[in-house]
Amino acid sequence: MEKLTLKVEGMGCEHCVKTITNALKALPGMRSVVVDLKAKTVTVECDTAQCSREKIVRGIEDAGYDVVA
Repeated sequence: MEKLTLKVEGMGCEHCVKTITNALKALPGMRSVVVDLKAKTVTVECDTAQCSREKIVRGIEDAGYDVVA
């Protein structure tokens, strides 16, 4: 398992939290998703054999948000 924190722009409400959480939990190997609106971060814990950083970023961007770091 690996923990990864990404800076995400465009989040502002609980709907954003739910949208990102649902999008990422649908990825294979995802164990946990924590969205912090105040810090503008998304922290995930996943099995890197099944879920790469690129897939996580794509999942966030496909949900309509911008990963900036």
